[in-house]
Amino acid sequence: MSRVDLTDAAADLLRRLAGRHGPLMFHQSGGCCDGSAPMCYPAGEFRTGGSDVHLGDLTVAGVPDPIPVWMSAAQFEYWKHTHLTIDVVPGRGSGFSLEAPEGVRFLIRSRLLTDEELSRLD
Repeated sequence: MSRVDLTDAAADLLRRLAGRHGPLMFHQSGGCCDGSAPMCYPAGEFRTGGSDVHLGDLTVAGVPDPIPVWMSAAQFEYWKHTHLTIDVVPGRGSGFSLEAPEGVRFLIRSRLLTDEELSRLD
């Protein structure tokens, strides 16, 4: 059981990005506009700390390293009851996220976790 997953389209894009940039990571902040979108960085380029929660690691076929997904602790307080799926859609997102030059952007799709899923995660 994981708090985070990704779509096939996002996995395809991550394979391309990992091929160009090496190991990757995601951070989901609680900011407004693009700041509330999942941002993809080369691993370690965004510094995480005590104000962040590690949601899990994504395993993508063809990508040798797991891709950790982090969220600001403040945002996690709002989203701790949800399962998140990273997807990709057409349109330019933030200039800081690796997919920006591709003409697409990552986004989060969410659903509430069931009581059973919540108990397994606690």
